Amino acid sequence: MAAVCLSEAEKLYIVHGVQEDLRVDGRGCEDYRCAEVETDVVSNTSGSARVKLGHTDILVGVKAEMGTPKLEKPDEGYLEFFVDCSANATPEFEGRGGEELGTEIANTLYRVFSSEGSVDLKSLCINPREHCWVLYVDVLLLECGGNLFDAISIAVKAALFNTRIPKVRVLEDEEGSKEIELSDDPYDCIRLNVDDVPCIVTLSKIGYRHVVDATLQEEACSLASLLIAVTSKGALTCMKKIGKGSLDPESIFEMMERSRTNFSMANVEVRNAEAGAKFESSWSQVEITS
Repeated sequence: MAAVCLSEAEKLYIVHGVQEDLRVDGRGCEDYRCAEVETDVVSNTSGSARVKLGHTDILVGVKAEMGTPKLEKPDEGYLEFFVDCSANATPEFEGRGGEELGTEIANTLYRVFSSEGSVDLKSLCINPREHCWVLYVDVLLLECGGNLFDAISIAVKAALFNTRIPKVRVLEDEEGSKEIELSDDPYDCIRLNVDDVPCIVTLSKIGYRHVVDATLQEEACSLASLLIAVTSKGALTCMKKIGKGSLDPESIFEMMERSRTNFSMANVEVRNAEAGAKFESSWSQVEITS
């Protein structure tokens, strides 16, 4: 994770402000920064999206390729995640500096999408045990300004919504051999239903309170954070604690309840992105363009 160096006086200033529900940038503890979601930004992909959340900038591309179903799930397709921490985001990522963070983010995405019903994987099956669609989700960190997990989950959901998978027909000849015919019509495609795809809400413990959408400076003052995956219906699908500090049970339950009321940012209606719609939420404005 990209880090910043703060003096003890600066940390004390941030912590005392959080206790008074007044953060350095003027937000309250439960306020998000203004976010922009843009879809269909990379031409040579099946779907793509770019999310800017404050100074955090994320680009996601999805590539649909044919593969073989996994043995344990012969009638389903599957998703593969790869996260690239660009050295342009922070000098700490130069060389192999971002590998550990990239692996952590990819493993978190696998866990989030392992919840049953998040994506209809059966719709990705072409021919049971033989052919299926594999969605390769590539995440590129362009700039790190705090709250990476939330921004990445929004970008992945928007990119999956934007993904177009060609329709195929399985043809069988008299000898029983099968051939796959792909439609060459770009509009003759399958679109994924992302309504139940959860997004991540990260709550960072600072002093005796917790904040959402922490900046890099606030993350430096937090010893523990809780990642909570929330669906558009308010269901919590998984949780993960990060950081060296500890969280008492009372704080965890309070964070879980707060995540239900703050999930509207992460679960913004990305299906309207291509219409260039603008949405107002109770805490901030999210601009979505195509």
